[in-house]
Amino acid sequence: MTPRLPDRRPPGPFAKALAVIISLVLLVVGFMFSVILLAVAVVLVAGISGYLWWRTRELRRALREVRASAPPGASPDSRIFDGEGVRVDDDVETPDRRPPR
Repeated sequence: MTPRLPDRRPPGPFAKALAVIISLVLLVVGFMFSVILLAVAVVLVAGISGYLWWRTRELRRALREVRASAPPGASPDSRIFDGEGVRVDDDVETPDRRPPR
C-alpha cells in the first residue's frame, strides 16, 4: 500500500500576484544593496588612491628634479652610476692565489 499524497491545487491568482510582488521587492532590495556596495567600493578606492598620491608627492618631485638635472643628450631611460671600480686579473699568478691545475 503506497501512502496517499494530499491533493495539491494549483495556486490561485492571489498567490501568483503575491509571489510577483515579493519577487519584485526582493529584486529592488538586492539592487539597492549592490548599488550601495558599489558606492562604498568607489569611495574606498578613491580614498586609498588619494592617500597614495599624497604620500608619494615628495618622491615624484625628487624624480622630476633628477630627470631635469640629467646631462644633455641622455635618454630618459639612461642611468648614471657614480662610483669606483677595482679590476682584479684572475690570470696573474700571485703567491696567495695560483690558478687551478
